[in-house]
Amino acid sequence: MTRLYRKWLRFRLGALFALFFLFFVALTSRAFQLQILAGQTLKNIAVKQHTKTLQLQPERGIIFDRNGEKLAVSVAADSVCADPAKVAQPATAARQLAAVLDTDAAAFSKRLTGSKHFCWIARRISADQAARVEHLDIDGIFLVKEPKRHYPNGEMAGHVLGFVGTDAVGLEGLELKYDRYLKGAPEKLTIVRDAKGKVMAPRTERADKAIAGREDSNNLILTIDGRLQYLVESKLKEAVRAKGAKGGMAIVMDPRTGEILAMATEPAFNPNTATKSHAERMKNKIITDCFDPGSTFKPFLAGGALEEGVVKETDVFYCENGSYVVADRVFHEANRQKHGRLTFSEILKYSSNIGSVKVSERLGKEKFHEYITRFGFGSRTGIDLPGESPGLLRPVRSWTRVDTSTAAFGQGVSVTAIQLITALSAIANGGILMKPYVVQGVVDKNGQVVKKFVPTVVRRVLSPETSARLTAILTNVVQDQDGTGKNARLVNVAVAGKTGTSQKFDFSRRKYSSERVRTSFMGFFPAQDAQVAILVTLDEPQRDKWGGMAAAPVFRNIGEQILTTIRTDIRETPSLPAETERPIEEVNLRLVRAPQVETDFSTPASDSATPNFLGMTMREALKTAKQNRIELKMAGSGWAVRQRPAPGTPVGDLRICSVSFSRED
Repeated sequence: MTRLYRKWLRFRLGALFALFFLFFVALTSRAFQLQILAGQTLKNIAVKQHTKTLQLQPERGIIFDRNGEKLAVSVAADSVCADPAKVAQPATAARQLAAVLDTDAAAFSKRLTGSKHFCWIARRISADQAARVEHLDIDGIFLVKEPKRHYPNGEMAGHVLGFVGTDAVGLEGLELKYDRYLKGAPEKLTIVRDAKGKVMAPRTERADKAIAGREDSNNLILTIDGRLQYLVESKLKEAVRAKGAKGGMAIVMDPRTGEILAMATEPAFNPNTATKSHAERMKNKIITDCFDPGSTFKPFLAGGALEEGVVKETDVFYCENGSYVVADRVFHEANRQKHGRLTFSEILKYSSNIGSVKVSERLGKEKFHEYITRFGFGSRTGIDLPGESPGLLRPVRSWTRVDTSTAAFGQGVSVTAIQLITALSAIANGGILMKPYVVQGVVDKNGQVVKKFVPTVVRRVLSPETSARLTAILTNVVQDQDGTGKNARLVNVAVAGKTGTSQKFDFSRRKYSSERVRTSFMGFFPAQDAQVAILVTLDEPQRDKWGGMAAAPVFRNIGEQILTTIRTDIRETPSLPAETERPIEEVNLRLVRAPQVETDFSTPASDSATPNFLGMTMREALKTAKQNRIELKMAGSGWAVRQRPAPGTPVGDLRICSVSFSRED
């Protein structure tokens, strides 16, 4: 019995050992299968279950004006995202979110039930909305920080700056044109959950640099002067309202370099609130819209005639007492004027249509067309803004005698405002056509120059001698008491310019309208040493429908403020010699270096010296005073004309400055 028991016991132990050995082999095999053979696959599944990644758009670069003032920045804003798998009651959550975000609950519900992965609920919401979403404390709903584009000055320069879309991609203006410089590499937001599904701290990391070609965004330095831009927009808005016009345009350009100092379109738009419904209002009509230039086209005819030597200033033309027949057309003077014998200079001074027609006949259609193209009409100027139109100029072979005659006073040829100011600048600077531009350079976040843009000579259009002769004639248009541009006159500064009133074509009646007109004035000063060229146009004014009455006073108002407040800044840009056509790289352009990127919208000045408030608006002065912790005592209205203590004076313990403002010279 004992021997039998022992045998049985050995059998049981052997069986248990065999079972244990088989279990060990099976466990080891399973572990080998899980950890070695299927380890990477299972790891990937675990990562998917516990980790979710969203791509965040990068912070865009800052856009500065020529003085270092910030025109476009990026600020942090909260966005709402969701993990639908963790939202227990999607319908309830959608209703709660919709109430906070003031949006349709059905759209949120569809997102929460239609996706198994992370999804966006709302992008870049207000701080108040973010606080209310956080207070809801809904499982599966999260807040993340995203950069939001902000334009500190609202409407100012909106048509130049453009705006960005939801995904931080430039859609209009400089934001579109220079998107590849302003937009850096995206970031990845990784959200990790533990085994119980609890969200751990999210982490952010830079995405693959190859996506954008670099890691950091860059900043733009513009040729635009923010103070001048504000002034031009204000004066243009006032004129549009006063004259009952549909809208208007105004440009200020340095004729020596092609730099755009200000560019305004009315009605304006605020890029902070841009939507697709504002599409028409967001257009920069200065570069996109074409129109008949009217009498502002006459100086370019005159320039060609003088250059070719077919006329002299003293040549006399008989202007037919207000009625002249060409082929099957009868031409009249504007405003039913009746001129007899006029000199070539007087034709421009009084803006005679018939006199201009006779000058075009003497020049000939081929040469006339040649000078139109040489001044840049019929082709794009190449300005660094998107959407530029080339205008409309038919080939000379299709021109009839009537076409040549109508072109002489600016009908039948369509131009853009940027073409007009660029062509005028070629007269102002000694005969050289310059390429207009609005960006001086691209700099990185340390202020180092990445790319520099300099003045570009397109071609010589007129000789310096012809340019000077034509300038003298255009000066008479403004300076003489009986000139059409007398309302553009500036005190103690000679202005050269030309008025224009163009009829709009009525397509329904197939003829030019006598009620719907565009009034214009373009000019430059000082006439013999031009540093500023200005173009002003008003679209369909209901009062004062002549360029000399409606647009010329706007030119004068802008010019007066430039002379009293901004003139010294403009003189800092070197002059381009008219007698040389040197390569553009030789022009010593001053490039303003951007200040270090900061979190606020301003760059504080020195603590020890009183800032220079002269030329500032009240808003600008208050902003500067606040930055420098100075109490400001203000009197008057308009622009700062006097201050005590003087700029640069030690601030002292009281930190008080008195500033007087005035709208007068």
